[in-house]
Amino acid sequence: MAANSQIEWTDATWNPIAGCSIVSPGCHNCYAMRTAARLEAMGQAKYSGTTKKTNGKVLWTGKVNLNAEALSIPLQWRKPKRVFVNSMSDLFHDDVPDWFIDRVFGVMAVCPQHTFQVLTKRAERMARYFQGERKYAGEPVDLKFAIAVCAGNMVEDGDIAADAVHTGPWPLPNVWLGVSVEDRKRIDRIDHLRHTLAAVRFLSIEPLLEDLGEIDLTGISWVIVGGESGHGARPMHPDWARSLRDQCEAASVPFFFKQWGEWAPGDQDDSQRRGVSAIHAANQRDRVWFPPLESNDERCPIFRVGKKAAGRLLDGRTWDEFPAIQPEPTP
Repeated sequence: MAANSQIEWTDATWNPIAGCSIVSPGCHNCYAMRTAARLEAMGQAKYSGTTKKTNGKVLWTGKVNLNAEALSIPLQWRKPKRVFVNSMSDLFHDDVPDWFIDRVFGVMAVCPQHTFQVLTKRAERMARYFQGERKYAGEPVDLKFAIAVCAGNMVEDGDIAADAVHTGPWPLPNVWLGVSVEDRKRIDRIDHLRHTLAAVRFLSIEPLLEDLGEIDLTGISWVIVGGESGHGARPMHPDWARSLRDQCEAASVPFFFKQWGEWAPGDQDDSQRRGVSAIHAANQRDRVWFPPLESNDERCPIFRVGKKAAGRLLDGRTWDEFPAIQPEPTP
């Protein structure tokens, strides 16, 4: 079932798919792997076979389970929500068939009261999905028609719902599409996203593992940035986050700073206000020094103090910006 979420940028999670596989460094400490293992141990069949333990660490097996019973959950929510789609998987995983993705979009189409946030590391597959063709009664149809048919199958007045979707706005105005980017090698995901038809395109730059340099924010409506939390978390240099914030401000793109994660900088005013004692109480083994980013910079100390103590302040304030108006899509 879905649940209210503690993720700062959403209200609820919805998981019609369970299970995933590691595709890049940002996956290595994925919280969903640990959660899936715990839920499988509790007897939830939805997560059966999705994880394994290797050298004491929980990892995805690559098995993906489709859960058709979970598809109808958003229809039961009357109050509008921001809904993170597949927090325990990836909608565009290679082993998720197009016809099931169509059904997920069909549900989103008949729930205009909700905003659905779809996030993927498989940006190329997502782009191909929107460019693909379907067949209905043996005849080729466009994606919108296929989703309209799926939408009609989800509700009692199916013909009316299907027609409303088929003749309504496209892309679906309540569906935001995003990609995860953790390092420079993964920046090409942004280009795939930029060429995918969407009402809102967003970036989740978490965990931020290195300085991304200058990125092209053309066609991007929202940027989320955060450090890594949990066991094995890697530290984030504050200037990596500042650079992205400054680029967002220059491009008038809403910026959301989600968290520092396990590690926090020890030389910022906001760290002092959070409680300097927590920083200096850290064992020397839980401190790293980033080398200077520029020749005239000093080394930057980062301390492992835990997610709660590290907080969410960047340069003394929270950054909780969201897209205010959904822009017109561009192909």
